[in-house]
Amino acid sequence: MSTAWSPSSWRSKPIAQDVVYPDEAKLNKVLNKISTLPPMVTPSEENISNKIGLILSFSLILIWGSRVPVVRVGRIAGQYAKPRSSTTEMIGDREVLSFRGDNVNGLDPNDRTPDPERLLSAYFHSTTTLNYIRGLLTSGFASLHHPRDWSLNHVRSPSLRAEFEKIVDGLSDALDFAKTVGVESTVAYEQGGGRGTLGEVDFYTSHEGLMLAYEEALTREFPLPSSIRQKEPATPPAERADGHVTPPCQPSLSAAARLSASKKYHYNTGAHFIWIGDRTRQLTHAHVEYFRGIRNPIGIKVGPSMQSEELVRLLDLVNPDKEFGRITLITRYGAKKIDSYLAGHIRAVQATGHPVAWVCDPMHGNTHTASNGLKTRDFGAIIEEITACLRIHSECESRLGGVSLEFTGELNDEGYSVTECVGGSMKMSEDELSLRYESFCDPRLNFEQSLDVAFMISDHQKKEYSEKVRGRSAKAGMRGVENVLYAELGGKSPA
Repeated sequence: MSTAWSPSSWRSKPIAQDVVYPDEAKLNKVLNKISTLPPMVTPSEENISNKIGLILSFSLILIWGSRVPVVRVGRIAGQYAKPRSSTTEMIGDREVLSFRGDNVNGLDPNDRTPDPERLLSAYFHSTTTLNYIRGLLTSGFASLHHPRDWSLNHVRSPSLRAEFEKIVDGLSDALDFAKTVGVESTVAYEQGGGRGTLGEVDFYTSHEGLMLAYEEALTREFPLPSSIRQKEPATPPAERADGHVTPPCQPSLSAAARLSASKKYHYNTGAHFIWIGDRTRQLTHAHVEYFRGIRNPIGIKVGPSMQSEELVRLLDLVNPDKEFGRITLITRYGAKKIDSYLAGHIRAVQATGHPVAWVCDPMHGNTHTASNGLKTRDFGAIIEEITACLRIHSECESRLGGVSLEFTGELNDEGYSVTECVGGSMKMSEDELSLRYESFCDPRLNFEQSLDVAFMISDHQKKEYSEKVRGRSAKAGMRGVENVLYAELGGKSPA
C-alpha cells in the first residue's frame, strides 16, 4: 500500500456503494463548484449550539447521573445519503433504482436517477441549518436552567414516574443551589447576564462519509489549531491490554505541538466528525483510503461481520500512530448477538494498545418489520443492548463512552410525537405505528422514548457513581430498588 495520500487517492481503490451518475461531465462540474465554496466547519470552531431542547435534555440527564462531561454530536447538516443493500428495488411490478437519500435521488419512483444538482442543494441546506443552530446559541436557547419545563405527561407507570421525578427534582435542586451560592449568574443571558457554564454548550455535527466525491470536494487544508499545538499532552492516556488506563503526563509541548504553524493538514470541512459505515469498511477499498488521510476524529461502525483481526488491521491503517482521541468504535450488533461479539472485539483492541472510545449503537441491529409492514424497532431490545454493553465493558475492564441513537423531537401541531418505534414508557404498540409514522428511512425514537433512554442510563450511572463514593458495600443495599426503570421500560430482569 502506498504511503502517499491525497484527498483523491481513494479513486485508485475499488469502491463499495458507489453512485453511478449518467452524466459524468455534469457531476464533475458540480463537484468543482463545491470545492470552491467556503468550508462548512473548520478545525478551530468551538461552541456550536445544540439543535433543539431534546438533545440538551438528554445530555443534562446523563451529566446528572454520571458526573462526567458529555460531548454532544448530532447527525445533522450532513450529506443526506444512505447505503442500501441493493442498488434496485421493486415498487409494485416495476424495478427502480433504490432511494439513496435526498442528495442522490428522490423518493418518488419517477425521480430515482442520480442528479448532481442535489449535491449543491445538500450543501446549501447544510449551511442554512448550521447557521440556524449557531444563531440559537446567541439567543440563550442553550440555557440549562429550566429542567422543570420537561413534560412527564407521557409516563403511564406510577413507579416509573416516581423514578423520573426523583431525577428531575435532584437536577432542579442542584441548579437552584448553584444559583444561590453564586456559581452561576443570577441574571439570565436574555436579560443581559453572561451565559456561564449552564448557559452554553458545544455541539458538533456528523454524518457517514459515504459519498466520497462530495467529501473530497469539501476537504481543505488548514494549519493545526493553536489550541492543539499548545495543549496536547506529551504522552496521551491509553488503555492497556489489561483494561487499565495509563494517565497522561502533565501537558507539555509534544511532537505535534512543536510542528510549524505553517504545516497544513487535510480536514473534511463538511462535518466535525464522520464515520465509516459497516458496508464500506473494506480494508483495500476507497473509503478506508480516504479516511486514513483526514485529520478529523473519525468513527468506525463495528458489527457482527467484523472479525477481530480485521478490526485491528483497520485501526492500524487509519490510526498508525495510535493518536489519542482520533478513533471512536461504534458497535451495532443487536440485542441477541452482542454477547457473542463485543467482548472479543474489546480484548482484541486492548491487546494492541490502540486508544479508542467505545460507543453503543443499539438501533441498527434491532430493526424488524411489524405485522402491518412498517419497519420498526422494539424499545425493549434497544435498552437490552445498552445494558448488555455496559455489563460487558465492565467485565472486560473497559468503559462504554457513549451511545449513538436515532431520535427526533418532532411534534405535530397537537403536540404528539412520531410513532415509529414500539414500547417505552408510552407502551407504544404495533397497531399505533401508523398514527404518525414520518420516517422515509429508519425508524426513530420519539421525544418520550428518547428521554426514557436518557433516564435509564442516568439512573445506572448514578448508582455506579454512588458505589464509588460510598464504597462497594453500598451495592448490596441498592439491589432492592435498582432495575426499576429497566423493568418498567420493557427490559428483561437480570438473573
